[in-house]
Amino acid sequence: MAEQSIAGAPSRAMAADGDRSARARFVIALLCLTLVLSVFLSLTSGASDASAVRVIRDWVTGAVPSDGALAARDRLIVYDIRMPRVLLGVLIGAALAVCGAVMQGLFRNPLADPGLIGVSAGSSLGAVAVIVLGTTWLAPVTLALGTLTLPLAAFFGGLAVTLLLYAIATRQGRTSVATMLLAGIAISALAMALTGVLIFMADDRQLRDLTFWQLGSLAGATWPKIGTVGPVIILALAAMPFLSRGLNALALGEATAGHLGIPVQRLKYTAIVGVSAAVGASVAVSGGIGFIGIVVPHVLRLAIGPDNRYLLPASALLGASLLLIADAVARTIVAPAELPIGIVTAVAGAPFFLWILLRKRGVIDL
Repeated sequence: MAEQSIAGAPSRAMAADGDRSARARFVIALLCLTLVLSVFLSLTSGASDASAVRVIRDWVTGAVPSDGALAARDRLIVYDIRMPRVLLGVLIGAALAVCGAVMQGLFRNPLADPGLIGVSAGSSLGAVAVIVLGTTWLAPVTLALGTLTLPLAAFFGGLAVTLLLYAIATRQGRTSVATMLLAGIAISALAMALTGVLIFMADDRQLRDLTFWQLGSLAGATWPKIGTVGPVIILALAAMPFLSRGLNALALGEATAGHLGIPVQRLKYTAIVGVSAAVGASVAVSGGIGFIGIVVPHVLRLAIGPDNRYLLPASALLGASLLLIADAVARTIVAPAELPIGIVTAVAGAPFFLWILLRKRGVIDL
């Protein structure tokens, strides 16, 4: 009997505001529909008038197009440009949102963000180093790896920061989340300073590439890039739902979670490595895209509650949808030019972030 009581403690804690499981399942079903509509919107949006509907219809029915040249152009735009972009947007949006939810659960703070522990700064440093030094000091590496140099450099930059943080924050087999947070802030500042030095060394062409990349974009999406970072993001996302029970228990405190049988240290290690892999891979191909990791989990927590069994999959769906919508806006609002997607997410996310802060301070009572 006592064992059943202990096992049910996290569930009872999550139900403090009432049982929202039925609402959560409804919201997840609604978000699935939203994602489908967002994919369709993204496939049909852009400076070109290529018709995704016509391409898909011809592919499904096997019809022979009357205008072969037009059909070939549409297939090129839809299959080789828009589809990789949509798939990359789904993966990155889901990764950033789920990582935000995991970080907020790990730090027990709704303002936590995937970039909090310095992974984004480390990934950016690796990528900027390749952009600036790829034709000089790093020329042999660039020649050997080709187009994979940038994503791999960003990924390993984020991984190096993670390993350093874990070494700093771990003593006698125990990882201090507070120490990791403070160390992450310090290492982020150092990485940004080194990035600034590299930017100072860059020429005009490199500065333009750096500016666009740092503001975030899905414009560079290709099937080879998806093949490089996609498996990393998918594996990380697949592992995150297994953390939901531990994160629910961690909301009661580390000591209580340990008494409930949760391996707290293993939970922290798995969460940190998973977040680092997913965020590092995302930053590697899209640059800096902010606010998805803060806004999405917080909105869903208000709607369906803090139970991570529902929060994590809902975050993946909403994060993917929001990033696709933001990308569609970025491609069309100044067409035929393209606005960096980080600007769109910042314009939408910054006011919401301020609202969260004011609400937590009691300035706004809603």
